[in-house]
Amino acid sequence: MNYQAYEIAHAMLSPWRALAQGMKLQLQLPYNPLAYTHFGKSAAAAIDVFESVTRRYGKPEWAIETTRIHGLTVPVDIDVVLSKPFCNLVHFRRDPSEAGKRYDPKVLIVAPMSGHYATLLRGTVEAMLPEHDVYVTDWIDAREVPVTEGKFDLDDFIDYLIDFIHFIGPKTHVLGVCQPAVPALAATALMAADDDPIQPLTLTLMGGPIDTRRNPTVVNKLAEEKPIDWFEQNVISYVPFPNPGFMRPVYPGFVQLSGFMTMNLERHTKAHFELFENLVKGDCDSVRQHRTFYEEYLSVMDLTAEFYLQTVKTVFQEHSLPKGTMKHRGRTVDCSAIERTALLTVEGERDDISGLGQTEAAHDLCSSIPPDERYHYVQPGVGHYGVFNGTRWRTEIQPRIREFIRTTEFKRRTSTGVGLPYRSLQDIREDVIEWDGNEEVVTEAKQS
Repeated sequence: MNYQAYEIAHAMLSPWRALAQGMKLQLQLPYNPLAYTHFGKSAAAAIDVFESVTRRYGKPEWAIETTRIHGLTVPVDIDVVLSKPFCNLVHFRRDPSEAGKRYDPKVLIVAPMSGHYATLLRGTVEAMLPEHDVYVTDWIDAREVPVTEGKFDLDDFIDYLIDFIHFIGPKTHVLGVCQPAVPALAATALMAADDDPIQPLTLTLMGGPIDTRRNPTVVNKLAEEKPIDWFEQNVISYVPFPNPGFMRPVYPGFVQLSGFMTMNLERHTKAHFELFENLVKGDCDSVRQHRTFYEEYLSVMDLTAEFYLQTVKTVFQEHSLPKGTMKHRGRTVDCSAIERTALLTVEGERDDISGLGQTEAAHDLCSSIPPDERYHYVQPGVGHYGVFNGTRWRTEIQPRIREFIRTTEFKRRTSTGVGLPYRSLQDIREDVIEWDGNEEVVTEAKQS
């Protein structure tokens, strides 16, 4: 579907949406007798559903204003600490005047650049905030980036991650969700090969396509069935006027969204029928849950054509990383160079995007990491989204990641091999104080 045609269709719907909104307002007036009839409620509900499926959803807000630390409500400020043309590094800064001085692990959450905004990881961030110093890659919609800023491909993605890790500093923990598993692993391998002193302390990969030859899903098979030229000719469009990215070749977000909707068309259709029924019944809680999910799910962004095409070719067609042939600016990515970064992989039992075993494949590639610093976990009963959001994420997956991060930090501080060896008793005291961030432990360490 041509991007310009999509824009025209959306523009043509605008007056109809405005008319529908006016009709809905009239039908819901308390002085309108129809407002209390089944016909009036059904008509208003139908208009509401029409408005929700035809509306263009902008980038959602993070809407994270506070977190809870040791039972206290602590304000959170969301700051852009490093800005690049295609991404902002966002820091969720907890108010030290309320939380006190803390030495929590620094975690870089790498959001997927696969159509949805980074705010899709709101639940991920909320669960990590109480005990971690959280940074997130907030990718920018390609249609908002002028062509004068140049191109952005998979190699640039990797470069961005390395720059962000350097900016955050030593002892950074990297958590890659879905698509970034490949570039996050590649960035870590390149830093290890360079003996970079700032290389990540831990790397957690969640539901990522490290090796899509294992249990291939519908998404994987589609990417393999067509040659790369087919994708270039059929799904790549140019950003239309008057967007800032006018004439930039992109993979439009609405194209990817239509693909995901088609994969589960019956489920989405049923959800909207249920929305209609709940609106008629006045079930506000169910309506709120529906809107909360779909306002996030239907918010999409464009990807640069070069990034999308290179990712499809490298990850899904050539399987370059697991084959050991992936190159970054002409340089081979060798995951066996990783020695000082502990690895955790997490998969969902029912994941229909990245099949079971695809993320676990990272362990075979990272052969130089000691066996006691490589862990794999499969979460029963969850699909792709449930790996990083929802109840199972909060109660079962996140606690394991927290333990993995804290344990690795402590091992590094007590090891005389990999990591920083202790030089004196004072070093031990200082590291215990820095690692825990708990006032009672600090006092006890100082007294000892």
